[in-house]
Amino acid sequence: MDKQNDEFLSYDLDDERAIAYMRAYVPQEQKERFSDDEYLYLMDLIEEYCVNSGLLDGEPDAEGNIDIDLDPLVDYIVREARKDKVGEYAHDEVLFVVQGYMDYLETLDEE
Repeated sequence: MDKQNDEFLSYDLDDERAIAYMRAYVPQEQKERFSDDEYLYLMDLIEEYCVNSGLLDGEPDAEGNIDIDLDPLVDYIVREARKDKVGEYAHDEVLFVVQGYMDYLETLDEE
């Protein structure tokens, strides 16, 4: 496992805080779309994809950020949720959750 993957896994996440952040991030009409359990499931899929896909193996820019194309990640989540019979999710609604989660992780860097 490389340095970026180690750093990604090293976040000390407060699940309740992460869920609250994502709920606040998504559009108003989507606030109650997902249950807490679904948010936890989506967070697990995001982390699984980021670690296993090589997504974090890119070269960081001068600020230490890696440019991430979220579409393949969102497609993976939609596919896995359907396969696991967790739910049928639209690409756009999952994209908001992923963006919210990534934004939440950035707030952890600031603490």
